Amino acid sequence: MTEMVYGSSPVRVAEPVLPRWWRTIDKWTLTAILVLFGIGLLLGLAASVPLAQRNELDPFYYVKRQAFFGGLGLGVMVMVSMMTPEMVRRLGVLGFVAAFTALALLPFLGTDFGKGAVRWFSLGFASFQPSEFLKPGFIVISAWLIAAASDLNGPPGRLISFGIAVTIVLLLALQPDFGQAMLILFGWGVIYFVAGAPMVLIATIMGLAGAGGFFAYNASEHFARRINGFLTSEVDPRSQIGYATNAIQEGGFFGVGVGEGQVKWTLPDAHTDFIIAVAAEEYGLVLVLVIIALYATITVRSLYRLTRERDPFTRLAGTGLACIFGVQAMINMGVAVRLLPAKGMTLPFVSYGGSSVIAAGITVGMLLAMTRSRPQSQMSDIFRRGR
Repeated sequence: MTEMVYGSSPVRVAEPVLPRWWRTIDKWTLTAILVLFGIGLLLGLAASVPLAQRNELDPFYYVKRQAFFGGLGLGVMVMVSMMTPEMVRRLGVLGFVAAFTALALLPFLGTDFGKGAVRWFSLGFASFQPSEFLKPGFIVISAWLIAAASDLNGPPGRLISFGIAVTIVLLLALQPDFGQAMLILFGWGVIYFVAGAPMVLIATIMGLAGAGGFFAYNASEHFARRINGFLTSEVDPRSQIGYATNAIQEGGFFGVGVGEGQVKWTLPDAHTDFIIAVAAEEYGLVLVLVIIALYATITVRSLYRLTRERDPFTRLAGTGLACIFGVQAMINMGVAVRLLPAKGMTLPFVSYGGSSVIAAGITVGMLLAMTRSRPQSQMSDIFRRGR
C-alpha cells in the first residue's frame, strides 16, 4: 500500500570491483605499461647474462629476479589503481613517512655497493633504495597540501610542501644523489605551477636551484666530475658514456641483431642505467622509438584525462605523478645519448632493479587511480548541471 502511494525506488546493485575497475581504467595507458615491462624482460635476456657469468651465477639469474620483482610491481600497480583518490592520499602519506624515515637513516645504516653514493639498504637477498619510494609519496602529500591551501582557512600548504622538498633535497645531496634531488624539485614545481603559482616565484625558485647547482659543483667532487665529463668535447671511449654512445651508433636503424650486441659485455650498468644502449645496439632506432612512444602515450594520455578532472587534489597529484614518470624516462635516455650529465637513474619498468620496478608500479598505480573515469568527477559535469 505504501508503495502505491509514494512509489518505490529501484534498489541499486553494486557493480563488482573488477568489472568496475576494467570499465573505468585507461586501457591505453595500461597496455603501454605492460608492453614496456615485456620489453624490459626481452632486453634483460640480453643485457644481464654477461653480468651473471661474471658473478658465476645462473645465466638467467637476473632475468628471473626481474620477472619476480616485476610481477610484484604489476600486482601492486593493479591493487593501487583500484583505490579511490582518498585512499591513494592516505597511502601516499603513510608511504612518504616510511620512505622519509628510511632516507634519514641512510647515512647511518646505508651502503654504497662500491659506487661512491650511499643510496641503498642492503637486505642480504636484495637491496632497498628509499628515494625510489619517496617520490610518489612526496607528490601525493605535496598535492594534498597545495590543494588544501586554496580552501577557506586552509593551512599554508605551499610553504609547508616547499619546506619538505628542500629537506628532501638536502638529504639526497648528502648521499650524493643530485639526479633524484632535481626530480623532487621538478615534481614540486609542476604541482605548484598547475595550482597557479606566479611566474616570478617560479623564476626565483629556478634561480635558487641554479645557485644550488653551482654550489654543489664547487663543493662536491662527485658532482663536478660528472658535469666536467658531460661538458668535455672528447668522450673517453672506455667510460660508460663512451661505450653507450658507440653502441647506439653501431645499432643504426635496425640494429646489429638479437644477441649480437657487444656493449653488454663491457658496460657494467648495461642492465640498469644504460639499458637503452643495449636496445639501440641490438634492435636499432626502431625499438628506441617504440619505447619513447610508449612513455609518451602514458604521460600525454594521463595529462589529457586529468584536464577533465575537477577535484583539485586529484588533478594536482595526477599531474605530478605523470610528469615525474615521463621526465625520469627522458633523463635516463638523455644520459645514454649524452644530452644530459650522468644521473644514475633507471628506466621505469625496463631497467633491472627490485626497488625501481616496484616503486614504478606504485607510481603508475596511483596515476591510473587518479585518471579513472568517475561519476560527477569531470569538469564538464559542472556545465551540464548549470543547464
